[in-house]
Formats: sequence, structure tokens, C-alpha cells
Amino acid sequence: MSVIEEIGAGIAAVAGTAGASIVGIGRDGRGSGVVVADGQVLTNAHNLRGDEVTVTFGDGRSTRGTVTGVDPDGDLAVVAVDRAGASAIDWGAGDGLAVGSPVFGVAASFGGGVRVTFGLVSSVSRSFRGPGGRRIGGSVEHTAPLAPGSSGGPLLDADGHLVGLNTNRLGEGFYLALPADAALRGRVEALGRGESVSRPRLGIAVAPSRVASHLRQSVGLPARDGVLVREVEDDSPAARAGIRDGDLIVEIGGQAVTEADQLQEILATTPMPFEVKVVRGTDERTVSVGGEASVSGEA
Repeated sequence: MSVIEEIGAGIAAVAGTAGASIVGIGRDGRGSGVVVADGQVLTNAHNLRGDEVTVTFGDGRSTRGTVTGVDPDGDLAVVAVDRAGASAIDWGAGDGLAVGSPVFGVAASFGGGVRVTFGLVSSVSRSFRGPGGRRIGGSVEHTAPLAPGSSGGPLLDADGHLVGLNTNRLGEGFYLALPADAALRGRVEALGRGESVSRPRLGIAVAPSRVASHLRQSVGLPARDGVLVREVEDDSPAARAGIRDGDLIVEIGGQAVTEADQLQEILATTPMPFEVKVVRGTDERTVSVGGEASVSGEA
């Protein structure tokens, strides 16, 4: 058997093994999903438009599903649905993927049926921006072609086992998937129990570090590492703490902040209440976020 014939046989085998577990998400086929447990479909959070969504199975049957849990920053969601006749996918070893590993991208085909493609893992430990702008790390890059509507569909190994969840298109024939490792499985199980993820947030919009440095220098202020606040949401934790537009955040919870991604990472691991050190002009002050409002430093 030639290499092409072997790949074709592998695609056919994966379609036969996993096809019944693949679903379409949305009436317009905007995304895909995969049955991961009895009555539970895993998909990307960005495929959803509310608390309910149309789910279409491989046999063409459509039904309404209800979102049980969502992690918008991690781009994950679990939808509760009557899966009559659709088997749950078997989990594989997503943490065992390495450069060169053969993988199959599977997605729902609009109107029913599945689309299966073949590729190789081209890189690991990649990152991308989630729907809310947060950086999502630890992703797997692969070359299995994915058509529009494939996000939220599974990345499978040759045995039809789940090794990743396709999430982001890089262009130029490369795609990113969240690896189906123990951490992802734990997050999915929590979402299936209704435990939606809500990460700490300040409620601010920030400028890139290079912009912050340029703006400070343009008005004669000394250079200083930090994240420049360009907008504060009304009644947000930042607003209640007294943070203002134009403040330079230099420290959160005792940890230095030099860029926006670092700020997000620190927020994700720092329980409230915590202190934020800001520079306003040339004055340095500390505010308390999430507790009783207090400010130290110059008024």
C-alpha cells in the first residue's frame, strides 16, 4: 500500500470511528463541537451567541442545547444536549504530541456529516489571543487543513482518540489546537458541572508598553516600565479603587508589571483583595483593589 493509500485509509477509519461524536454548532454552521460525555458537547466559547445554541448531529438531526459552563478567556464551553445515538469520544494523550506526530482534523460539515483532514504537528507550546484578548499558551500547531466552521472540532490521533480541540487559524496552512491533556479534561469536567470560569479583572483598557513609554517621554515625564491605563470602566474594580486614565501600573500584589500579558497572568493567580502600585505623573501611590478602598501616597 502506498503512503497516499495509507493516509486515505486512516482518514476513512477516523471518520468511521469518531464521526458520530462530531456536531455542528449554530444554525449557520459557524462552528463544530464534539460529544465528550453523556449529554455534553465541548466547543469553543467564541462559537456561542447566548445561553442556548443549535446543535446538529452527523445524521442531520438538530436540537437545542443549553450552555452549562463557559470559560471565555480560555475559549472553552460545554453545552448540555440530548445526544441520542451520538457516542462520546475517547480521550487520548494530548500531552504526548510532539513535532511530527500525525493528526486528523475533524469538523462538522454544514447540513450533516463530517469533514476529516490529515496533517502533522509542526510545533508545540504555541500561544494565541483568546476572544477576550488574553494570551492562551501551551497550544499545539498542526497542518491538518480546516475549513471555516471547524473551530471547536476535535484533533484526533490515528485511533480516533481526542488529542486536541481546534481553536485558532494561523493562516498559511497552520492551525492551533488546545492539547487534550489532564488539565484540559479537568477544566471540561468542571464546565460540565456548571462551574463557569470567571477570572479576576480590573476593568481597564491598556496601551502597549512601547506606546506608554513614548507618551510619557512626549510630555516630559521620565521613562518608567509599566502598563499605561488608557480607559477605566465605570463602577469597575479599578474605578472603585481610584485608578484613573493615564495612570501607569507598575506593580500588582507585590509583583512588577511591565507588559499587558504579564498583567493578565498576575491577575489570574492573585486573589482579591490586592494592592496595585501606580505612577500618576511623577507621583507613586498604592491602591487597594477588591477590598476596602484605600490610597497611600500623594493625593
